[in-house]
Amino acid sequence: LLGQILDQWFESEPLKATLATDAVIGAMASPDTPGSGYVLLHHVMGELEGRRGAWGYVAGGMGALSQAIACAAAARGAHIFTEKAVCHVLLGKDGRAQGVVLQDGTEVRSKLVLSNASPQITFLELTPQEELPKDFVHRIQQVDTRSPVTKINVAVDRLPSFLAAPNTRDGRPLPHHQCSIHLNCEGTHLLHQAFTEATHGHPSSRPMIELCIPSALDPGLAPQGCHVVSLFTQYTPSVLAGGRPWDEQARNAYADTVFDCIEAYAPGFKASVIGRDILTPPDLERIFGLPGGNIFHGAMSLDQLYFARPAPSYSGYRSPIPGLYLCGSGAHPGGGVMGAAGRNAAQVALKDFRQL
Repeated sequence: LLGQILDQWFESEPLKATLATDAVIGAMASPDTPGSGYVLLHHVMGELEGRRGAWGYVAGGMGALSQAIACAAAARGAHIFTEKAVCHVLLGKDGRAQGVVLQDGTEVRSKLVLSNASPQITFLELTPQEELPKDFVHRIQQVDTRSPVTKINVAVDRLPSFLAAPNTRDGRPLPHHQCSIHLNCEGTHLLHQAFTEATHGHPSSRPMIELCIPSALDPGLAPQGCHVVSLFTQYTPSVLAGGRPWDEQARNAYADTVFDCIEAYAPGFKASVIGRDILTPPDLERIFGLPGGNIFHGAMSLDQLYFARPAPSYSGYRSPIPGLYLCGSGAHPGGGVMGAAGRNAAQVALKDFRQL
């Protein structure tokens, strides 16, 4: 249990709770859930510019990272097509992947096919079911994709001024504005209470909030004097109690709860809001193809990691379909902005390609 690990090393309850957020982020789990310690490890492994466990902002926003990858690929001869939905994987008579068929009927032929879509979309929607082993299909169907995350993007006309560290008169960003700000994390018991509410189908009444202000470091993201605020919040169940839908009323009611919490820490925050975009788990699934809204394509639990991700005997990026590879977050080692799954899958695919 993560709680036991933190108790061994720290005394401060707010510090333990703040560290615990990285053990439950994106996971329908609490600090008291067995295996939660691994999720913390997953988020601090690796390094950034030589600093172990560090994270950073991408200049120009996260889209700039995708553009950088696209430019690097294009420079090496790759052709990139967007807004071209794939209908299904094209198989030859020998059962090998031979490309993909787009929704407009266009066939794109290829000796190899790599999918960074979720295992559910890749194998349950895009691959002919009769070509897959039944036990493999059953395993993919049983993957735990529960997600507690509701993402709220906010535009504000001034920096939040926190009671604990008020803004200066010139309104310039202070050091804490340039970091990840954790709210409702005074104690790990608050995280467990928020988790418990969600397990009963109710959005947390005092949700865990991770607040980032990327424009404090990258002014080009917002007009002068204004800022963009990213709120990563949980816990919100994918399905509300009683089968109630995540309609506009439910979305706004939860967002109002989040904003009320922020207001208690930074009076005036609500008055500074000039726009907000609310993405609940069903929205994340519908817009981005994340199963259940899960940012990792599947829970980062010990039964769904390492040799079991996405299924036993298929953790090496190859699939039951020769020539079809999984390279997204649903493959080992899982989600996160690190590219490990894609890099590993590419190496496996290249090795196979050379043997064709």
